[in-house]
Amino acid sequence: MSTTAAGEAVAALGRVLRKRGVAWYLFGAQAVIYWGRPRLSADVDITVLLPIGEARGLAAALREAGFSPLVEEVEEFVERTRVLPLEHRPTGLPVDIVFGGPGFEAEFLERAVPVEIGGEQVPIITPEDLLVTKILAGRPKDIEDARGILAVRGPALDLERTRSLLTILESALDRSDLVRELERLGREGEAPT
Repeated sequence: MSTTAAGEAVAALGRVLRKRGVAWYLFGAQAVIYWGRPRLSADVDITVLLPIGEARGLAAALREAGFSPLVEEVEEFVERTRVLPLEHRPTGLPVDIVFGGPGFEAEFLERAVPVEIGGEQVPIITPEDLLVTKILAGRPKDIEDARGILAVRGPALDLERTRSLLTILESALDRSDLVRELERLGREGEAPT
């Protein structure tokens, strides 16, 4: 975990979500820091597998645990965006809770790896699945994150699974650049392709 503040926020989230029986996993910058290279980050991103209709109840439970929603109409905002933006008051860190669904997000949850953060068992997206999300996002910082994961995890990665998921996404999204980007990044670094 990049900082004690991020670890504190993630542990607080974990306690609330465990108590409510919510399936979730950590992804985004904090997962990149865990699986790849350290980088500056001032936020926490998680995905929950929870019906959108439960957003208001989740927000209320998180409010009691030190989180403040950053939107007035929680349910309406989550309905529109599938994201609940919060601030962890004790640390001031922004937290985005993504409301996931069946498909890849459910698969990512099934493969999530438990790690201890702040005394809590936290499910974290696998490095292979994180590579998929970063290559799909495709922004310069996401590509740099993917490069770092490949450089640090290299031979330990199951790149066949990553290629397979990217191929499925290419077909579903009518794209042809995702596997090519993974291969390009693999050629740049020491990771096998």
